[in-house]
Amino acid sequence: MSLALGEAEADAAEFSERLSTAAALTESALEELLPPANLLGPRAPVAAAMRHASLNGGKRLRACLAVESAALFGADPAQAERVAAAIECLHAYSLVHDDLPCMDDDAMRRGQPTVHVKWDEATAVLAGDALQTLAFEILAHPDTHPDGDVRAALCLGLARASGAAGMVGGQALDIAAETAPAPLTLPEIERLQTLKTGALIVFAAESGAIVGRADPSARAALRAYAEAMGLAFQIQDDVLDVEGDAAALGKAAGKDEAAGKATFVSLLGLDGARARAARLADEAEAKLAPFGARGRPLALAARFAVSRRT
Repeated sequence: MSLALGEAEADAAEFSERLSTAAALTESALEELLPPANLLGPRAPVAAAMRHASLNGGKRLRACLAVESAALFGADPAQAERVAAAIECLHAYSLVHDDLPCMDDDAMRRGQPTVHVKWDEATAVLAGDALQTLAFEILAHPDTHPDGDVRAALCLGLARASGAAGMVGGQALDIAAETAPAPLTLPEIERLQTLKTGALIVFAAESGAIVGRADPSARAALRAYAEAMGLAFQIQDDVLDVEGDAAALGKAAGKDEAAGKATFVSLLGLDGARARAARLADEAEAKLAPFGARGRPLALAARFAVSRRT
């Protein structure tokens, strides 16, 4: 959707405030739900590493999607905040493991040393493992929802989004692409990113519908919205990998190009990638039509996905 400059700036400011609010609520929940840093003593810093990985900033977009989608269905905000915290624990675990030398081999994350650099690889593996299990512990706890069926649906949804048919599968395809005889095609990249990045974004958006006990048609609309938005988000990541700088991004820039990996930018060009992301954001917004004006916060999130600079 084409917006006048003033309207676009107002929308960006409104979403920035919503994002900041959701981030603050989620981080407050994480502070309480994460184990104390000294849990096992100074010789076993796993809990400190968990806190470093989870409380070290970040956009908290997935958390915001969980909070806003829950609000869409009148769900209890405290329950939504616990779900958002669980999603952020799962996301943090994935980043800790992705940063390892055997995967993406990154030394910086969110402007700080990655866990394996600050401590060591074994601590990073264990901290990631513990963050993953904590995510499911949070979702399975009665404080997240009194209905056991809702808690089970949340656990099932997160497991599917993060496993071999979701985020882990996408990372596996990404690693395999590094030694493939030919660069990935556009459909192959879309499949990879739909799993690696998109699956958790889809669950975050749908989680509010689960907590709010929305009907199947509403859940399907949110899934369709998040599928388009998640792909737009990743295309913008590829754009920023070319245009951004490490200081602003909080991580190394230009790594994909240096590694010779096919990306949306390498296949579509910068202008083509931007145009594809914009079309996807429009598609995402259109999927919110059944919710009318109540869907505005999620529409703003789709616009943010393609306008962000970090």
